[in-house]
Amino acid sequence: MGIKGTFTVAAIASALVMAGCKSGEGHGRHAMAELSPASGSTVHGTVHFHETSKGVKVIAKISGLTPGEHGFHIHEKGDCSDPGATNALGHFNPTGAKHGGPNSAERHAGDFGNITADAAGNATFKTVDAHISFDGPNSIIGHGVIVHEKADDLTSQPAGNAGKRVACGNILMH
Repeated sequence: MGIKGTFTVAAIASALVMAGCKSGEGHGRHAMAELSPASGSTVHGTVHFHETSKGVKVIAKISGLTPGEHGFHIHEKGDCSDPGATNALGHFNPTGAKHGGPNSAERHAGDFGNITADAAGNATFKTVDAHISFDGPNSIIGHGVIVHEKADDLTSQPAGNAGKRVACGNILMH
């Protein structure tokens, strides 16, 4: 390849890198939780976590829900072995904060608020969260993702009064 060809390849590679950097998305590590039914439900889905320069991007696709809002949180443990997913314990809260919504001044690291299921029982969720990470005290690796039967009221202590746990998944690196 001549100098002109080398320059062209370098220019294309540079443009691709710059395009990736412009988005703020980054190409960091990836973790995932496979949601399985709990409490006799048929709820299932996946939650992907991607490191970005702005925090952890969370993308969830969930089905089998009743239409409407459902509490959606990261919990202390990724143990989904019991039928009601109670082994996952309470919300992930490494700072000892009060429960709140995703935009509250004070909240648990695991407080994502609610997901909304359509008439067919399907829900999607996307956010970038700077309260969680893949390393250190706010690391979500090995913790659980829980979907609740009812909406999180975003104020009741300690967990938003969202009812039974209808799906649970362990967050693992991929």
